[in-house]
Amino acid sequence: MKQRIKALVEINDNNGSRVFAVCIQILILISIVTFTLETILDLEPETRKILRGIETFTVLVFTLEYLLRIYVANKKLKFVFSFFGIIDLLAILPFYLAFGVDLRSLRALRFLRLFRIFKLVRYNRAMNHFTAAIKSAKEEILLFLFITLILIYFSAVGIYYFENAAQPEHFASIFDSLWWAIVTLTTVGYGDVYPITVGGKVFTFFILLIGLGIVAIPTGIISSALTKSVEPDSE
Repeated sequence: MKQRIKALVEINDNNGSRVFAVCIQILILISIVTFTLETILDLEPETRKILRGIETFTVLVFTLEYLLRIYVANKKLKFVFSFFGIIDLLAILPFYLAFGVDLRSLRALRFLRLFRIFKLVRYNRAMNHFTAAIKSAKEEILLFLFITLILIYFSAVGIYYFENAAQPEHFASIFDSLWWAIVTLTTVGYGDVYPITVGGKVFTFFILLIGLGIVAIPTGIISSALTKSVEPDSE
């Protein structure tokens, strides 16, 4: 019986597994739609009751799926604390936390229901390739993030010394300058804080050039890793 359930709930090439996967994906989409509809203020009470019924049904199915996956897992604790295990738990947790508790105090937890959309990743081959690519390039990505943090701090220090005297209200400290550094290095450029001194403008020019490179580097790393991840399937 355990092997039959395992063949059903885990992704396999048999028809039962495919039907199960499609049904779960449909329920995920339905639950996301109901979650979106519930935010409409002027819904009729009957409509809200129907949406609540759909919510209850989908959560019960997701709970059963979660328990079955724990049951068939060879290493149960490893599954519970895995990425998909945590996502599956977060998808159903807000529903059960609401029992016997003032819902207003748990309103902030309702956003956790959005984690159900991540359950779709399990059934998407392209997303699985992307996940594999991220794992294979994690050292390069971590190194890139570390270098980026150093550049952000360097930029904040530089612009502070150039602009502090001219704009003490915007660049009062290095901490205040971090916002400008992040916005500039990511090439967003909101325009709420900008340099007015000659030195600050020249410094910003070079930071913008570095920012263009920062945007391009992770794209190259991930695309290269993604190509390697897809190659075995194409063979």
